[in-house]
Amino acid sequence: MSQYTPPESGISPKAWYKAASAAPSIVPDAAQAAAIDELDVLWHQLVEFKSRRNQFLGRSLLTPDVPKGLYLWGGVGRGKTFLMDAFYACLPYRRKRRIHFHNFMAEVHHEMKALAGKDDPLLALADKIEKSTRLLCMDEFHVDDIADAMILGRLIEAMFERGVVLITTSNYPPDGLYPNGLQRQNFLPAIELLKRELKVLNIESGNDYRLRAMTREPLFIVAADVDSDAESEARMHSLFDLIAGETQRNEAHVEIMGRMITVKKIARTVVWFDFKELCGGAHAQEDYLEIAHRFPTVFLSHIPHMTVELAAEAKRFTWLIDVLYDNNVRLVASATASLENLCADGMLSGEFSRTISRLTEMQSQRYLQQLHHSQRVTL
Repeated sequence: MSQYTPPESGISPKAWYKAASAAPSIVPDAAQAAAIDELDVLWHQLVEFKSRRNQFLGRSLLTPDVPKGLYLWGGVGRGKTFLMDAFYACLPYRRKRRIHFHNFMAEVHHEMKALAGKDDPLLALADKIEKSTRLLCMDEFHVDDIADAMILGRLIEAMFERGVVLITTSNYPPDGLYPNGLQRQNFLPAIELLKRELKVLNIESGNDYRLRAMTREPLFIVAADVDSDAESEARMHSLFDLIAGETQRNEAHVEIMGRMITVKKIARTVVWFDFKELCGGAHAQEDYLEIAHRFPTVFLSHIPHMTVELAAEAKRFTWLIDVLYDNNVRLVASATASLENLCADGMLSGEFSRTISRLTEMQSQRYLQQLHHSQRVTL
């Protein structure tokens, strides 16, 4: 059996992908192959650019034109990050950087404060980026904040003017960025800039590789004793890390409807709650609706056997499942009892039978393949 070949600096993306595709862990598809072709072209352009620029230095004030970057967009799990990371590893550059958009914006805000004494902190920041970075690979590009929207337009333009090459991945096309956002008209020039300066490539067809991971694993895990509970917890951690990747955030709470709710883990598109936290207390259906709108995937651990003493929690649990189901949210859960034994006899029999039916359907491949209803909803 052939082994997966990790990318190495100096090998072209096309050559690497041809070798890597022989491994059983890689499932080639037409959309990825088209993206590899474009990445391969850019790889050769950047290698040639570096060679020609070294020849120009010391001989002429002229420099070769900087190649244009790429904007890779498509649905969740299409392999965008995988391809960008492979390109990053293949390119024999020292001045290159790979960063998640969330971390990039955190750095931008931090640096803007540190450069506050400059005449134009944003241009000073662009100068600083240019000195250390020729290629910037940015994962999960999105805009959902007015402050970020205003900063990004000028910063990206300044980076392009300074010869920084950008490759970015996104779940949205450029025209779909910052939908219905406050003062969106002020961000439209930035969208046109991205379309003009980057080659936009859609990776929409093909396999959802995160979906493949979810369909290989049981999504409703029964932990009847202490040993199996520890095992199910470990399996949920592993699956969460696989789905969230580098989008995880080191935060212990999430704000829902103005209140802070404790989370076990959180990332940009996936969140993990404990049952007591989410179905105990004074939570309403509106809380669950906001969660369903913000997170395409939800983890819920330690669902108990529903008894009369837990009637209020059981009621909220039915609300939660109804809302997640209606919005095509993917659910990964652990419980102390199997689905058929989750509720005690006589407990909310009518409503809970619907809940059990929906929980069963939510584990099916047909359900998992449906698009998240609320990806573009703004509350």
